[in-house]
Amino acid sequence: MAAEPQLDPKFPPPGERPTPSLWRNGAFVRVWSAATVSIFGSLVSRVAIPFVAIINLHADSVGVALVRGMELAAGLAVGLAAGAWVDRLRRRPVMIWADLGRAALLGLIPLAWLGGWLSLPLLLLVTLFTAVLTTFFDAADNAFLPTIVPKADLVRANGALAASGSVSEFAAFGSAGFLVQLLTAPIAILVDAISFVASALMLATIRAPEAAPPAKADREPVLREIAIGLGLVARNPILRAITLASMATSAMWGVFGALWYLFAIQDLGLDAAAIGLVAAVGGASSLVGALLTTRLTRRFGVGRVLVVSVLVGMLGSYSIPLAPLGAPLLAMAFLIGQQLITDPAMTAFDITDTSIRQSIVHDRQLGRVNATVRVAILVAQLAATLLAGFLALQIGLRAMLFIGPTVGLLGVLAVWFSPVRKIRRIEDLAPAA
Repeated sequence: MAAEPQLDPKFPPPGERPTPSLWRNGAFVRVWSAATVSIFGSLVSRVAIPFVAIINLHADSVGVALVRGMELAAGLAVGLAAGAWVDRLRRRPVMIWADLGRAALLGLIPLAWLGGWLSLPLLLLVTLFTAVLTTFFDAADNAFLPTIVPKADLVRANGALAASGSVSEFAAFGSAGFLVQLLTAPIAILVDAISFVASALMLATIRAPEAAPPAKADREPVLREIAIGLGLVARNPILRAITLASMATSAMWGVFGALWYLFAIQDLGLDAAAIGLVAAVGGASSLVGALLTTRLTRRFGVGRVLVVSVLVGMLGSYSIPLAPLGAPLLAMAFLIGQQLITDPAMTAFDITDTSIRQSIVHDRQLGRVNATVRVAILVAQLAATLLAGFLALQIGLRAMLFIGPTVGLLGVLAVWFSPVRKIRRIEDLAPAA
């Protein structure tokens, strides 16, 4: 059986020098535009779907955790296979069909609500299959970017995508609560379905050539290809460290994903508009993080920025369980404080983490490596989500929300005791063998 090559001359890495302007790269501009539109819709759904479960279907903490758990379980079930198949296929068609499929699935929720047959099992199924398509899309999207952007531009490109995502977050969360109140939560989800159609149309206009995938005769069996991706992440100290850090921070997001809305609605007494306003502040602060990351990495080094961003992000998250009861405005101030501290820090972490991975993994291995990292993250997040839903019934929402960032702090140790903190520039990283 043929060994996996360290360098494949058929798929040379992109140029080392940064381009004068990313915005002259037509393919990147279209990817950026598609991402901006679809992120806006997805973030509206992030607010609306929990409200569908809580308000329309009267779900408790376990029900909300199950809705979130469906998203994670889908990625866990198909993640590794998705990565292997993305490395076998052209990435752009995968992204287009995933967008169209997600639009069709999400359209079922408002249709079922209008028809009177919306139920928690249906919401779980839609969430499950939408997440399956998202898994394929994310694996393809992350692997597609290095084929259209030079290596030295990856931090800038990921920063630009994160910046537009932050603007979308500000606009989506700022309007999502009002959309839920004005249109009802099921109809607000229709905005997400429309955004996926728009994203697919924009991706379809890209004319930049994409390298042909490997011929069938050159392919390894799927399980062997999956094993190669797992091995790359497990053996490479840089990939291993940033994956462990991502798992730790994702465990925190798993706890928050299961309990944040219940805590804000039931304990703090906030309504949909107030919650949307809090989240909108996070979008604005994330934009600051996205705009500053490139400058910070140039001055202090990529590794230092990554380490500090994890530490600051986790410490800032303690503001949520510290929010007081019986004082909604003061509670909002604590929640907004968390958004102002944690969101820009974690945006910087995401940009540097993604850029490092894209720079050291070869094109036709990147789908598998991304999928391996995603599955590892989902294992941590799913375990934390389900555990948080059940433990919250025993020890209370607030106590469980203290545990989340404490687990996340383990990510600081993972990257501190690794070569990651010594990385200065993306261009200097050698390919992973």
